[in-house]
Amino acid sequence: MLEAFSNFGISWLDPWLLLLTASGTLAGIYVGAIPGLSVTMATSILISFTFKWPVNDALALIAGVFMGGVYGGSRTAILLNIPGAPSAIATAIDGYPMARRGEAGEAIGLTTVMSVFGGFIGIAALAMFAPVISSFALMFNSRDYLLLGLIGILLVGTLSGESFAKGAFAGALGVLIGMVGLDPMTAEGRFTFGSISLMGGIPYIAAMIGFFGVAEALVQLQTLDVPAIKQKIDRVIPRLSDIKRYFWLAVRASGIGTIIGALPGTGGDIAALLAYDDARRSVKEPEVPFGEGAKEGLVAPEAANNAAVGGAFIPMLTLGIPGDAVTAVIIGALFIHGLKPGPLMLVETPHLFWFTVGNLALANIFLLIFGLTGTRLFTKIVECPKAILIPLIIVLSAVGTYAIENNPVHIYWMLLFGVLGYFLKTYGFQVGPIILGVILGPMMDSNYRRAMIGARGDIGEFFWNFVSHPISLILSIAFVLMIVSQTPLWPWLRKSIRKQN
Repeated sequence: MLEAFSNFGISWLDPWLLLLTASGTLAGIYVGAIPGLSVTMATSILISFTFKWPVNDALALIAGVFMGGVYGGSRTAILLNIPGAPSAIATAIDGYPMARRGEAGEAIGLTTVMSVFGGFIGIAALAMFAPVISSFALMFNSRDYLLLGLIGILLVGTLSGESFAKGAFAGALGVLIGMVGLDPMTAEGRFTFGSISLMGGIPYIAAMIGFFGVAEALVQLQTLDVPAIKQKIDRVIPRLSDIKRYFWLAVRASGIGTIIGALPGTGGDIAALLAYDDARRSVKEPEVPFGEGAKEGLVAPEAANNAAVGGAFIPMLTLGIPGDAVTAVIIGALFIHGLKPGPLMLVETPHLFWFTVGNLALANIFLLIFGLTGTRLFTKIVECPKAILIPLIIVLSAVGTYAIENNPVHIYWMLLFGVLGYFLKTYGFQVGPIILGVILGPMMDSNYRRAMIGARGDIGEFFWNFVSHPISLILSIAFVLMIVSQTPLWPWLRKSIRKQN
């Protein structure tokens, strides 16, 4: 125990590691806030610079960027309705309406504190329950990930205001976009129409920036004469009453984030989505309706996506299986430094496990410091005249899209999705479900193929597997209930249950 505590505090006592962690966290916040500059890309670039560094130095910087980047996406989501990362899509639903009311400072402060809270929950789970949660994650089969994806597509309908049908349509459209490219099994073109440029698929970053950034800019063109709203930045640190009120919601969301983060291949975006939906279903009387600036709509996704960071490290360090795209890159960094993440890692190099836990905790503290500072500068963005801000958004969107792969074709996709998003918004469709569909679609496709192969192509056995295993049965029941809850049968069913009780 003494040795574990000693390894935990290495970064806390070494000034150089302390500086690297702080620098990584600060850089991660600003990288995460820029649409198109993903945390995965930043981590990949860092590895190319740090592969000759000592392993502690490299991991300190990477952990800081990871923790800061997941949080950073909420800044532009709140201020501009442009999520810097997919995990901040749910945050934009209620964060942007708060900014339009002049409450951007309060929104940023609340998301910062709840992100840090969720981060500590995830880190604590990593320290205490890594082997247990990893064993539970191994119990999930391909069919279970398929069900998670289907549930996610249904959940997007609940994020789309009053019309579940419009939300489901938007999610299905996103899945269709995500299916473009080479078939993962046959390597044949799918929805490419003979175009070579479509063989690699449509990057979700281009879609995300187009549907959120460009579409929002086009919508705002209709209100150029409306003066900018003066943001209230006299209070950034949340009220103690708010922290007490949302404490248990944050605990529940952090638990969801940790568990989802520990499931290989999921990550903070799905965790934030599930936590947001849980908040909508469990909070009966929010001060403001969800979608119109409810604080609960900030607390749940932000606590969940940062808790997913600690969760994502669990399968990576204990099983050698990445929890998300960033930990997949970090696994590559560990191999470069001669380490082998997996079950033997905790036996052969336990000091590295506790060093990582301590480093993430330190990065989370710096996240609180940097997250509550610089708010005045960020809030000035939305006070900028729209005649200046809108062209700037479009230019930055184009730069961010081009920077992904230095491919000008992606800019055309971004503009196309921006125009499409504008018309969808005009007719009452939400664009958030589309992006979630783009992300979940490929995961659903690959896991459907694996599940069908596991059933040896027998459709009867394929469906029997969904009810013959405990986890699959629970998820299947949840899937069916979600469909029934959106039909006229649901109110009748609830009344019947109440009468029997």
